[in-house]
Amino acid sequence: MGTAGRPSPVTAEQIARAQEIPPKFLESILLQLRRGGIVHAQRGPEGGYWLARTATEISLAEVIRVIDGPLANIRGQRPEDLGYQGAARSLQEVWIALRASEREILELVTIADVAGGKLPDRVRELAADPSAWT
Repeated sequence: MGTAGRPSPVTAEQIARAQEIPPKFLESILLQLRRGGIVHAQRGPEGGYWLARTATEISLAEVIRVIDGPLANIRGQRPEDLGYQGAARSLQEVWIALRASEREILELVTIADVAGGKLPDRVRELAADPSAWT
């Protein structure tokens, strides 16, 4: 535990080495996560990164939105902004349903779930279906 109840910062180099991520690529991700309020950063010899909230309070959906933007974009557009005509008209509902399904799972799973290897039952059920792996 760091000062004032804050977790001890972890350096980008430590994270890059542990996760086998190129340091420059990781720095870019950490910058986005800091700007998005997912992590805090401190410079200097005692510096590094730490989560802005507890790992149980940060969903994967939030992390993905910070890094990649809105969930389930279709050709760079939000599904509700797409307009289909004729026989393809119902495709918009398919894209909306896809986004809702993706959102359901990604908002259910937290950083703590992933780090602890204890995923929610719904996620385990879906992943247990052999057809999900092909």
